[in-house]
Amino acid sequence: MKLSKFKFNLPPELLADKPADERDESRLLVLHKDTGEIEHRMFKDIIEYFDDGDLMIMNDTKVFPARMYGNKEKTGAKIEVFLLRELNRENYLWDVLVDPARKIRIGNKLYFGDDDLVAEVIDNTTSRGRTLRFLYDGSYEDFKAIINRLGETPIPKYINRAVEPEDAERYQTVYAKNEGAVAAPTAGLHFSKHLMKRLEIKGIDFAFVTLHVGLGSFRTVEVEDLTKHKMDSEEAFIDEECVAKVNNAKKAKRKICAVGTTSMRAIESSVSTDGLLKPYQGWTNKFIFPPYDFSVANCMITNFHMPESTLLMMTTAFGGYDNVMKAYKEAIKEKYRFFTYGDAMLII
Repeated sequence: MKLSKFKFNLPPELLADKPADERDESRLLVLHKDTGEIEHRMFKDIIEYFDDGDLMIMNDTKVFPARMYGNKEKTGAKIEVFLLRELNRENYLWDVLVDPARKIRIGNKLYFGDDDLVAEVIDNTTSRGRTLRFLYDGSYEDFKAIINRLGETPIPKYINRAVEPEDAERYQTVYAKNEGAVAAPTAGLHFSKHLMKRLEIKGIDFAFVTLHVGLGSFRTVEVEDLTKHKMDSEEAFIDEECVAKVNNAKKAKRKICAVGTTSMRAIESSVSTDGLLKPYQGWTNKFIFPPYDFSVANCMITNFHMPESTLLMMTTAFGGYDNVMKAYKEAIKEKYRFFTYGDAMLII
C-alpha cells in the first residue's frame, strides 16, 4: 500500500478547534464493515450497538501539561519547550523539543517561571530535539508540582487559538489515570461518566491498557512505500486483569471494541501465536497499515483522522480501505468534525 492512496481533500473548516458542548453529544458515523452500510448517529447512541458481556478496551493514559515556555540565559529569548518523555527520574533528565531550535545549543541554560526552574541543554537528539537536565534539588513531587503549574495543556498546534481553562479537563478522558502522555487518546474523549454508567448497567465491561501517547503518531509519513516508515516508540502496559477480561470475552465470542488507535496498537503489540492477549510492559513501535489481520478486537471506535496519517492507515486496515475511504467522503459531505476535538466513528 502506497502513501498516495491516503490523500484526500479536507476542507480546513472541518478541523475541530473546540470540543462538543457535552462529551457524548458528538456525532457518530457507524460503518458496518461487512456490508459497507453507513449510519449517522450521536455518540451516546453507541450503547445500542453493545450487549451484556461485551467488552470495551480503553487507554487510561493521562496527559500532563507538556508545553512550557522559558527564557534563554543572557539573551532572554523566549523558547518553547515541549516535554516528550522522562529519561531519568533521579537526574531530572528529559527528552524535549525546542522552538526555535537554531538558538538552543549544548551548554545553554533555560529559565522557567520566575526562575522557579532552570534546565541545562546536555545533548542534541534531532534537529528540534534536545536532552535537558533540570537543575533541581528538591523532591520529585515538588518538581512535578512546578511542571504542572508552569506547563500548558499540549493541545495540537493546528488548533490555532490560545489554550483555555476548559482544555485542561476536555483534553483528557474521564478515566485517565496513569500520567505520561503528551497527546490525548482522542476516541476516549467522547465518553462521559454518565454514558459509562449506562454502559455498565447494560452489562458492558471495560478493560484498561496504558499506552503513553507521544507525538510519533502525528508525525508525517515521508516515504511512498509504507514498509519503509518507522514509527516512534511509545511505552505500553497491559496487566493480568486486562488480559483475563479480553481473553474471556474472546473465548465467549463477545464483541471486543478497541476504543481508539492507541488501544488497538497496544493490544496488537502483545498477542500470542494462538491469537490471545498477553501481559506487556515495554515499548512498542508497531505500525499497522493494510493489509493486516487483527487478532483481538472485532470492532473499533476512532475519530476522523488527517490525510496520509498513520492513524488513517490503521483505520483502513481495520474497516477495509474502500469502506473507510467511502465513509470519509460521506463524513466530509455531511460536515463531520475532524481530528482531536472532532466527531467519532464506530466500525462494527
